[in-house]
Amino acid sequence: MLLRYFYDEKLAHASYLVGCQRTGESIVIDASRNIEQYEEAAKKEGLKLTAAAETHIHADFVAGSREMADRFGAKMYVSDEGDENWKYQNLDGIDHQLLKDGDTFKIGNLTLEVMHTPGHTPESISFILTDNGGGADRPMGIFTGDFVFVGDIGRPDLLEKAAGYMGTAEAGAKQMFVSVERFKQLPDYLQVWPAHGAGSACGKSLGAVPSSTVGYEKMFNWAMQFTEEAPFVKALLEGQPEPPKYFAVMKHVNKVGAALFKDLELPVEADDASVLQAWIEKGMVIDTRVPAKFAKGHAEGTINIPFNKSFTNWAGWLVNYEAPLYVLLEEEGQLPEILTALRSIGIDKTTGWMKVNAALEGITLESYDEIEPGNVKEQVENGEVTVLDVRNLTEWEEGHIPGAVHVMLGTLPNRLNEVPQDRPILIQCASGMRSAIGASILQASGIKNVTNLSGGFQRWSKEVQLVSQI
Repeated sequence: MLLRYFYDEKLAHASYLVGCQRTGESIVIDASRNIEQYEEAAKKEGLKLTAAAETHIHADFVAGSREMADRFGAKMYVSDEGDENWKYQNLDGIDHQLLKDGDTFKIGNLTLEVMHTPGHTPESISFILTDNGGGADRPMGIFTGDFVFVGDIGRPDLLEKAAGYMGTAEAGAKQMFVSVERFKQLPDYLQVWPAHGAGSACGKSLGAVPSSTVGYEKMFNWAMQFTEEAPFVKALLEGQPEPPKYFAVMKHVNKVGAALFKDLELPVEADDASVLQAWIEKGMVIDTRVPAKFAKGHAEGTINIPFNKSFTNWAGWLVNYEAPLYVLLEEEGQLPEILTALRSIGIDKTTGWMKVNAALEGITLESYDEIEPGNVKEQVENGEVTVLDVRNLTEWEEGHIPGAVHVMLGTLPNRLNEVPQDRPILIQCASGMRSAIGASILQASGIKNVTNLSGGFQRWSKEVQLVSQI
């Protein structure tokens, strides 16, 4: 048997290639849309990509199963659990098998047993793997998807907060309690292979270790310590981060099927700054430079989403899926990786791109300043500036600058009316990175008198130490 681990840092997403080396068959569990990585690994190991399985209808990335079915003829294995709202659609013409609790299927000499593990979503399933080809008569591990993570479990409130299914959070938490109790009955030696790691919004305290065991999680995972439903439900629903705006889009896309790459158009290059204003009027233009460069000079109306580990998340929060998207980048070589990141969450209308130098040539630039906490302390105390805090709600509740206005960054474009404009705005987050994105949103929306707090709340707390708590 062969097992390969793939990890997308921008999505904190883990997927797995599992192959039977005796027959040459292989399956990818919870494939991302970037299926070339599996093709390359399978070819290197002398395997064929014959199958793709999903643990549930994902909300945080576009699943690559349908792309694999189209390109390689891979058979799809997907859940048939949950009610009619959580059934896969548009499977006609695709070789597939719908799975229920207790079902088994084989990939060569490997056996995968289905375990229904609802809670994160109603249709969620896990796959228990046995390597029969190696002579084993007992399973070796379980692919848990978004059910059990290292040190955490899947959140049950996404359907309500992101997809708009009201009243499902508590019901999901109760289902999760039952699923966790069932998980505890598995053998301690089973390896645990989750679909996400630290940084994912699918839980609240995911560990950064890629795998675990059932026994270890039973000892140290906070969610495994409860024996009664009520306190478990309360603890699970408390402190969950805001789900990214694009999660609702992903649920729909993965339910009905994303567009295939062969049907997508590539963005067209431009090299003349005269087209920039037309781009801004038609859709959104994102400048992918680091904030320090953007702050010193940028085109009016552009949004700064730096191309770093957080790029995909903030693009999902801020990009309008229905409008054309245009990208400014420093080097042409960045384009393929940027496109991969955007398409990984279904942003398929990237229409044009341009190098930043060409886009800014000959036009009037705008900028914003950064200021250190000690240099703005007096203005804050005297109420001479509006402090805008764009951190998450949990961060805000743990402590914030007195008198600050709280608008989480991802919601800022739709809540500009909540930002007082009678004074200069001092925008801040934890470190200054998210607030840099926020500063670009404010300026692009016509709110020009903006300064970013250098070092953010972390530096403010150390140097000024004026903090309010809820």
